[in-house]
Amino acid sequence: MMKRQISIIKSLTIALTVAALLVATSGQAGSQTEKSLYERLGGVFAIAAVMDHFSDAIVQNPIVGKDSKNPALRKWHTNNLGRLPGLKFMRTLWVCEVTGGPFKFSPTKPDKTHLGLEEAHRELNISPAEFDEVAAELGRSLDFAKVPAREKAEVLSAFAAHKDEVTAGYKAK
Repeated sequence: MMKRQISIIKSLTIALTVAALLVATSGQAGSQTEKSLYERLGGVFAIAAVMDHFSDAIVQNPIVGKDSKNPALRKWHTNNLGRLPGLKFMRTLWVCEVTGGPFKFSPTKPDKTHLGLEEAHRELNISPAEFDEVAAELGRSLDFAKVPAREKAEVLSAFAAHKDEVTAGYKAK
């Protein structure tokens, strides 16, 4: 009888030890799970602040803004500024989505159906060099907001992944 009790106690001790290890390990794994880029950027309000700064800077940028040599970009940045608040909102949604946030970006144009980035930018005839300048402006806006280097690189990488779509309407001369 005594041997049986000792055996049961040993089994219980082993079971409790294994359970404690499992709980400790799962707690450590949970605390080591990295936050999404969206969370590391500070969420929607921080992203919106960057997109606000970025959007205003694009309008003033001599290469891609209101004084651009690209007539389509120049026209947009002088004749369509009433749409800029909506564009800031859409850009914020896009960044929130691509960084793992809870918001869904749905590209649209007035009186049109959903459009992808290619269609939305086709008529602007954005050259690869102009795209790169927009990316540089985004980098400057991320610097303005003091976004850490790692997160800045991740945002710029997500942006760069769409270069072919955005520049699809460009006609090289």
